[in-house]
Amino acid sequence: MNFFENWVEQDLNPIISFSSSGKITYSNQEAQFLLNRISQKEIYALALKHAGASYGFNTSYVNLRLKNYVFYAISVGYENDEEITIKLYKSTMVKKENKLSTKTGEIANIFTIVDLGISTQRTKSSAVNFMKNYDPSIPEFKMLVSDFLKLISKTYESFKGAKLISTSVKLKIGEYIRIEGKKYSLITVEINSDGFLNEEYYTIEESFNSSSLILTVEEQKVQIDLPLILK
Repeated sequence: MNFFENWVEQDLNPIISFSSSGKITYSNQEAQFLLNRISQKEIYALALKHAGASYGFNTSYVNLRLKNYVFYAISVGYENDEEITIKLYKSTMVKKENKLSTKTGEIANIFTIVDLGISTQRTKSSAVNFMKNYDPSIPEFKMLVSDFLKLISKTYESFKGAKLISTSVKLKIGEYIRIEGKKYSLITVEINSDGFLNEEYYTIEESFNSSSLILTVEEQKVQIDLPLILK
């Protein structure tokens, strides 16, 4: 990787190239976080929408909100009909994503931790019915146990008026994240409820700046992605 390629790779704004069929041909490190939350189909549609009428570059100033992201500009460039590249400029109001590391954490069983979070919440509120759907093929892997348990517990107690909370733990098929130059699969914990998250919860990411948790928050759903680091 030459200097220019490394510069693009380290850019704090997502940069993604697509083929004419919408297949990703390149994505930098920051784009890996974005693609864990936003579908490539949606980003490809943005590239087509903001592309110029002729070859070259076109920059549009926007106020675009996508999940936890806010973008203030979109640049799209193409020099032929085979490939198109988009760069999305993150607002300074958005917290910079974590630099993930394979060196922190401990090997643990994710199902045991989730069960502990559910059991703790059941002692606080017997009115909530908890449902679980686990993929038993997921092995033990490295994580920051304390951070993950705190986040799980905080999530369960933050759904207002909830009668039902369902939790699924599964491997994200075909998705990965690059850490320290290597690709790692992703484990996703998805928590859905018939209740709504309280307003305080939306600032919770600031409490996990040093963790390896990738958090996506919606009104009735929280998704926590963790890299599958086996050693």
